[in-house]
Amino acid sequence: MESNGKSVDAQGRPLAFGTSPVLWGEPGTNGQHAYFQMLHQGTDRVPVEFIAVREPAHELPGHHELLLANALAQAQALMQGKADAGGHRNFAGNRPSTFFVLDALSPASLGALLALYEHRVFTSGAVWGIDSFDQWGVELGKVLATDIAQRLASGSVEGLDPSTAGLLRRLRGGRPA
Repeated sequence: MESNGKSVDAQGRPLAFGTSPVLWGEPGTNGQHAYFQMLHQGTDRVPVEFIAVREPAHELPGHHELLLANALAQAQALMQGKADAGGHRNFAGNRPSTFFVLDALSPASLGALLALYEHRVFTSGAVWGIDSFDQWGVELGKVLATDIAQRLASGSVEGLDPSTAGLLRRLRGGRPA
């Protein structure tokens, strides 16, 4: 999805909107304790996509039902919120989310999810007039990495910016050139 991370369209015109979400995730209740507070009450509205699997892939009694209950509850809380006169316990609600339910986690269902996300990227790029398949930022990093790899071996920092030179020295353990 990072393929749509562009600030200009295919003709080089600046875009006035974001074109690529920042993606991260965590299975089960780990994510609940890692970033859901920010999703519920943070200043940014971050769209959330829940992916739940109806059939567990394990034999642990009760565990899967609790995971499903937490996923449904977090989606409900994001949608409805909760008014509180005290202010700091106020949850505005109306936070955007999508909820996918897979029958089971299988090669077919995982492939369908990947196809959905790839299609979303392609379609968004077509609508926005951006080239989802060029990767000039990645290419610049690859070019710079070739030079830096040689410098890691030699220790030479000549001509480097101070930040990169300092990091290179640190990574070399302070070894001289």
